Amino acid sequence: QLQLVESGGGLVQPGGSLRLSCAASGFTLDYYVIGWFRQAPGREREGVSCISSRGGNRYYADSVKGRFTISKDNARNTVYLQMNSLKPEDTGVYYCAAGPVAAALSPYDYDYWGQGTQVTVSS
Repeated sequence: QLQLVESGGGLVQPGGSLRLSCAASGFTLDYYVIGWFRQAPGREREGVSCISSRGGNRYYADSVKGRFTISKDNARNTVYLQMNSLKPEDTGVYYCAAGPVAAALSPYDYDYWGQGTQVTVSS
């Protein structure tokens, strides 16, 4: 069964950093685009970043450019999201998802989702 499990969330002060992990099982990341999404209370789920199957193409929402970095380790079947200079508006549940080669930053592009990990940025 295809599964994605996020980890690494937590409480951090503004300006701090967190590194999220997305571990895949039941399939390999080599053939999927992996996206990171977040959802704050009362808001729609929004795309944060995504990475191509080979890791050569990476995309970021304007709101996180220069602060977040997506990467992957196909050997470990894991995708990471390094989040630096965190802001309160980054607060939300972060999800990773797997989609086809054409997937971008729309949640509707993705077929498989993890359970999410909570990120709270607060002083």
